[in-house]
Amino acid sequence: MVVILLGPPGVGKGTQAVLLAESMGWAHVSTGDLLRAARREGTQLGQEAQAYMDRGELVPDSLILAMVKEHLASLPQEQGVLLDGFPRTVPQAEALAQMLPEVDREVDRVVLFLAPDEVLVKRISGRRSCPNCGAVYNVYFNPPQMEGRCDRCGDVELAHRADDAEGTVRRRLEVYRELTEPLIRYYEGMETPMSRIDADRDVDLIQRELRSAFA
Repeated sequence: MVVILLGPPGVGKGTQAVLLAESMGWAHVSTGDLLRAARREGTQLGQEAQAYMDRGELVPDSLILAMVKEHLASLPQEQGVLLDGFPRTVPQAEALAQMLPEVDREVDRVVLFLAPDEVLVKRISGRRSCPNCGAVYNVYFNPPQMEGRCDRCGDVELAHRADDAEGTVRRRLEVYRELTEPLIRYYEGMETPMSRIDADRDVDLIQRELRSAFA
């Protein structure tokens, strides 16, 4: 089984994918993780990807697809797969559909996570992290006891990533709508089973609903 997880930045796809993969014994396939592993291990695909990045260019879809194919081919055929972060565009989805039969698989279901933009903006722009111990806070949902300071490390000032700034987050949501939302129409047109899940709830509630989609 191959399941594609869709949803905007900050909606919690990664968190839910990890929990589901652990409970079902499935493989959680994140293209970001695959790319980092290939570069770290110095594989041929990793070296090719590094060359693009060294030139300040985006890694092309064909190379990302080759990494996904290589990884899927290494998994037991009976093991389910959660694709997190790929495909992001309709051309990527079309290329994936052509590739999957080569590893004797197909897309069985799409799960779409939904949450209001304002919730997503607060989730991302509110994040603060401790550069010393790595603890993560959110000024809206899980603030530190002392504003701007880590609870664990006392006087260590929390960091706010530049790409978590509110304006940047809103632009990321615009890009998602422009590039990724057409995927919803694509898979609807392919009559792929699709589950829509309200992600503005407790993590455990979302996970229970997610698992029920495969019961």
